[in-house]
Amino acid sequence: MSLWYHVLMVKIKIKNQEITINLSNKGDDYISLTDIARYKNPDFPADVIKNWMRNKNTIEFLGIWERINNKYFKLVEFDQFKNEAGFNSFVLSPQRWVKVTNSIGIKTSSGRYGGGTFAHKDIAFEFATWVSSEFKLYLIKEFQRLKNNENERLNLGWDIKRLLTKINYKIHTDSIKENIILPQRLSGKDALITYANEADILNVALFGMTSKEWRDKNPKHEGNIRDYANVMQLVCLVNLENLNSEYIKSGLKQKDRLLKLNEVAISQMTSLLNNPSLKKMKENTAKEKDPSDLNHLESSSY
Repeated sequence: MSLWYHVLMVKIKIKNQEITINLSNKGDDYISLTDIARYKNPDFPADVIKNWMRNKNTIEFLGIWERINNKYFKLVEFDQFKNEAGFNSFVLSPQRWVKVTNSIGIKTSSGRYGGGTFAHKDIAFEFATWVSSEFKLYLIKEFQRLKNNENERLNLGWDIKRLLTKINYKIHTDSIKENIILPQRLSGKDALITYANEADILNVALFGMTSKEWRDKNPKHEGNIRDYANVMQLVCLVNLENLNSEYIKSGLKQKDRLLKLNEVAISQMTSLLNNPSLKKMKENTAKEKDPSDLNHLESSSY
């Protein structure tokens, strides 16, 4: 049975009516039908929901949604409700619907704060249409504003991690200046070439390809290979940058450093992938990039 992975409860205001929204870490957001119903009947919102659920079209819509999203939905029990819907004697509460059909689209909870009937946003918007088309349009607009703000907040967290990598890279390039470029008295052009090669030492060690190779394979992607790294890869990259700086200071040749860094990358990524805290961080990062074309560590050989 599907569980409700509650993360955050927020409130928005639509036409002076406060609406409670539960945001889920699984991407399924639930909106309070009770609050929406209060827009139509402030004193008896539960009656508004029951009247909506008596409607045959409502039952058919709920059944379609559950069949698409809920493999444990009880079809036999649903068919019974569907056959009874529309008759004057038919009465259906959210609690009964959930209990009998094993619904996940509608959820009920008790309590003074945060209690009431909630529904997946797909269903909540349908209910809002029945209550008031105007109210629904304002609800969708405000809900989208809330989601945009949430994404911006989560994106900021990813950008901070990216900034940490860039700060460490400054330490890395300073080490190159002191131990590779200046002693050899290279020209500016040679220095730029050396920087590119040193940056790609880390790219090859971790991602299995140079920055140019990645761009050639992903011509439609903006930015560079590191902009599409996931959280675990960024953590490993920070460590590789520090290690490479020390290897440079100790006088190791580029080829030897590449082999050492690749061994470290494989070891650290294996460890990070099995770390519960970093797994959770990865799941909660909103701006997670698709690493499908970056994970070549096990197959890389030099």
